[in-house]
Amino acid sequence: MLPFTGAVPGTSRALRDDAVFAAGLAVLSALLAVFVVDGRRPDALGWALLLGAHLPLVWRRSRPVPVLLAVVACIAPYHAVDYTHVAAVPVGMVALYTVAVSGRPRRALITGTLVVGVTMSVNASVAPHQVAEVLRIAGWIVAVLLLGVYVRIHRQYVTSVLERAERAERTREEEARRRVAEERLRVARDLHDLLAHSITLVGVQTSVAAHVLAADPERLDRAAVAKALDDIADTCRSARGELRATLEVLRETGTAEESRGPLPGLDGLADLAEAARTSGAEVDLAVREADAPPAVGAAAYRIVQEALTNAVRHGGPGLTIRVGIRTEGAELRVTVEDDGRTPDDPAHTPGFGLVGMRERARSVGGTLEAGPRSEGGFMVSAVLPLVPVGGLR
Repeated sequence: MLPFTGAVPGTSRALRDDAVFAAGLAVLSALLAVFVVDGRRPDALGWALLLGAHLPLVWRRSRPVPVLLAVVACIAPYHAVDYTHVAAVPVGMVALYTVAVSGRPRRALITGTLVVGVTMSVNASVAPHQVAEVLRIAGWIVAVLLLGVYVRIHRQYVTSVLERAERAERTREEEARRRVAEERLRVARDLHDLLAHSITLVGVQTSVAAHVLAADPERLDRAAVAKALDDIADTCRSARGELRATLEVLRETGTAEESRGPLPGLDGLADLAEAARTSGAEVDLAVREADAPPAVGAAAYRIVQEALTNAVRHGGPGLTIRVGIRTEGAELRVTVEDDGRTPDDPAHTPGFGLVGMRERARSVGGTLEAGPRSEGGFMVSAVLPLVPVGGLR
């Protein structure tokens, strides 16, 4: 295969490479002119035409057609004077190959037709008896042009394959980054739900114990203090267990789906309600004919957990919370209402709780609304389809 490297046409590298190639090809042509007996040995004019035909090859990539015309302008009189014919063959074939490999097949067809036509016309007028020689020359011209067209098509095919492979690799990398981002967001949500819930309960239970200790030191209710401290210990143990299970996800080598373990579900709502009661709140839990897939049940669990945490944190003393879970058609409806006070401090900055609850609902294709109630307190209402759109994230 004749050289046609991948340097960008017109660049200094391409010009340098083609200059070296043209010089080497000129040396080959000179050796053929000296050692091959195929016509007259070149004189000064012959050497000027032969070596001058190689000079345009320096620009063959950027100007293939003008280079071919310049080469033909040199080798046509060279052949006409009957100098060593074989010496001028390599430079002519390189020029033809460059035209075919750097352009569309139609250009190669037009070029081949013109070159073969002119060659046959000239030879028919000069040496009409050399039909076989004319056909041989035409065959070499057609073969070189076909080679150039084949190489061009092959390069295009290889390029398309490489581009598809690169696109596929980029897609895989983007998918991997997306999965990592989603897993980090999921772990962040789990940690927020777990720690916010547990820390809030510990804070409320600690306040209860401190109040009992400070209310009447002379008549200390040791049983109430012990219960408050036991509640704190139970909450810490539960939080420690859930935190360990959540952090194990980060140490697993398997997929995120394999490393999650069992998802919390509707059967854990009773424990959430009991934990909220230890903080002094009255919790009314009503679960009516509620059965949901694991992903939907986990989303409902986390929504109720965050809603209870917010209610206990902001609701104040004497708080009553009503949690309702019911199935309507193909939807699971979750409502959490309280009659406590809502934050009215202008400096209060909303956290990630509401954002996390909405993300939980969206992760299974559901919706969530939250806001103050007209009669006081706060309400969270979520509608989750029983056939989730996506897995829990």
